[in-house]
Amino acid sequence: MIARSPVSLPVHVVVAPDKFKGSLTAVQVAERVAAGLRAGFAAALPGVGAHALRVTTVPVADGGEGTVDAAVAAGWRAVTTTAAGPTGAPVAATWAREPGGEAALVELAQASGLDRLPGGAREPMAATSRGTGELVRAALDDGAREVVLAVGGSACTDGGAGLLTALGARLLDADGHDLPDGGGALARLHRVDLAGLDPRVREVRWTLAADVDNPLLGDRGAAAVFGPQKGADPDQVAALDAALARFADALAAAGAPDAREEPGAGAAGGTGLVALGLLGARRRPGVEVVLDLVRWPERAAGADLVVTGEGSFDEQSLGGKTPVGVARAAAALGAPVIVLSGRRTLPEERWRAAGFADARALTDVEADAARCIAGAGPLLEGLARVLGTELAAAVA
Repeated sequence: MIARSPVSLPVHVVVAPDKFKGSLTAVQVAERVAAGLRAGFAAALPGVGAHALRVTTVPVADGGEGTVDAAVAAGWRAVTTTAAGPTGAPVAATWAREPGGEAALVELAQASGLDRLPGGAREPMAATSRGTGELVRAALDDGAREVVLAVGGSACTDGGAGLLTALGARLLDADGHDLPDGGGALARLHRVDLAGLDPRVREVRWTLAADVDNPLLGDRGAAAVFGPQKGADPDQVAALDAALARFADALAAAGAPDAREEPGAGAAGGTGLVALGLLGARRRPGVEVVLDLVRWPERAAGADLVVTGEGSFDEQSLGGKTPVGVARAAAALGAPVIVLSGRRTLPEERWRAAGFADARALTDVEADAARCIAGAGPLLEGLARVLGTELAAAVA
């Protein structure tokens, strides 16, 4: 229940959720929550409620899938480009351009993500980041002077090799032939040729939006930690780790800063290696980057309550996912934060210690997970309607 509040009418609620993966985009979540809040508030305060509640929707993301959607919802210009997908087949991928500014946002998952694999079939040895490099090139052609690279949800473990070749570098075997795409091919890498690298990449500012702090190699590296979820078996994990080490050695020999031990070098199958080293990117937590992109301080100003959410509110959420990032940002406003999720596995003492005033889930009202997924929209709106009724009672 919402405690009775000293806040007077009108009330400002900021709705800042991530997606419910597999059910609703962040924009759809925000719309459903806003509709439920308004309906519950108006029903509890007839004749007053419709005008006494201001709801600001600010869809957000954690730097993975949905990051471009969040930026576009905040006014960035969407640009769709045909690029190589993770297996090389062309896909339509969207990046975003800052309105009236110099920045471009490139979301790796748009071209090189797990969701772009044909038929969902994993390709751990052959998947490439080349399409992401093609999106970067499109952004540079559009005049971008700053590139934000959001790298969650990748299908590849190629160390950013594909991204680099799309920007003009060459990866050569011992006979001087160009290597094919994919992390597996890096086992045959002899030399990296940077002579043809697009000179603009050294002229722009780079930000790597990545929550993970893994190095490139070893037990906490890109292959060992993230390879299995991309379909790699133990032998392939070992082969990819060795191939990434060979790539790091060749980059260093070509004069690139050696970033293999940097926190985040292992992000997105090792794409962080190229971003943090050769490109000189600054790594920032994904949700913090997104909150900047959507102008959080401006749009959340004066909030009396913040509602956030994601599909699964669990232990991983506390590692820097959207709800915790929003809660930290809301703390500066002095506003309580409530999280709505599809399911919740965190015990109350854990989410309260993380700064949440309340946590509610669709599974509180519908125990069947399949029904929660299929009917996430109406269920979420109903959950928010109850919240709106309680909020009206607390401030009346």
